[in-house]
Amino acid sequence: MKLVLTGAAGRLGSYLREPLAAMCDTLVSTDIAEDIGTLYDGETYVQADLADMAQIAPVLEGADMVIHFGAIVDEKPFEELLGPNFVGSYNIWEAGYKAGVKRIVYASSIHAVGMYPKSECIGIDVPHRPDTFYGLAKCFTEDLGRMYWEKRQLESVHLRILSCAQVSNTRALGSWLSYDDLIQLVTRAIDTPSVGFAVIYGVSNNDRAPVDNAKAAFLGYRPKDNAEQFAQTVLAEAGPVDVTDPGQMCHGGPFSSVDLGQSGMAQLNIVDDRKET
Repeated sequence: MKLVLTGAAGRLGSYLREPLAAMCDTLVSTDIAEDIGTLYDGETYVQADLADMAQIAPVLEGADMVIHFGAIVDEKPFEELLGPNFVGSYNIWEAGYKAGVKRIVYASSIHAVGMYPKSECIGIDVPHRPDTFYGLAKCFTEDLGRMYWEKRQLESVHLRILSCAQVSNTRALGSWLSYDDLIQLVTRAIDTPSVGFAVIYGVSNNDRAPVDNAKAAFLGYRPKDNAEQFAQTVLAEAGPVDVTDPGQMCHGGPFSSVDLGQSGMAQLNIVDDRKET
């Protein structure tokens, strides 16, 4: 089996490379970065720009599946996101279809539905409600994936990741996805025999998880980790809740309150703990 991983130089990509290399004959990792460090057995690296079909199409030749994690991972002006996040997704699906790829596993996001209030435990079938241009790109790609399945029978699994980073705020007590659970989630999206078009929330087994994966149970994802282990420390350091702030009251967190085009990540203090090779 040949797998292609986009966004291999990113933080989440750094944790996926080793397990993906171990489960296939050939792993082709790709990103816009010049290199990604020491390669694992069976892994090769190709520098390519997602927004350039001429660069990305050859990377997908002969691939069985694509794990598409490449994108700008923050809110930006629409013009900056258009190439990597919108056109890039089209290029992956169109090149994948032409190359005979069976399935695409896509790093979608809670920001596709980020404007729902956290008081609503939302399922995988709620209508899109993006909080940013970044979230809009996730909606676009989910709809793209559904269309390519229904029109061209190209399977896809869309992982609506909530927050895959160290637990440092009260929102993360519900939204946390551990790296181990991320690996399990991607593995289930690859090894489930038939998926058609599927959406599943990327979240660990948190007591306070604000989303419902019941309708995606067929994928076999059973998370192990629970953010409650961090609750005492996080809650002791937390300030009072502002119930008028969408950033505290909506699923999208700070992305729900920032102006369009303005960074949401800047308010999250994400620790860059990427896995080094």
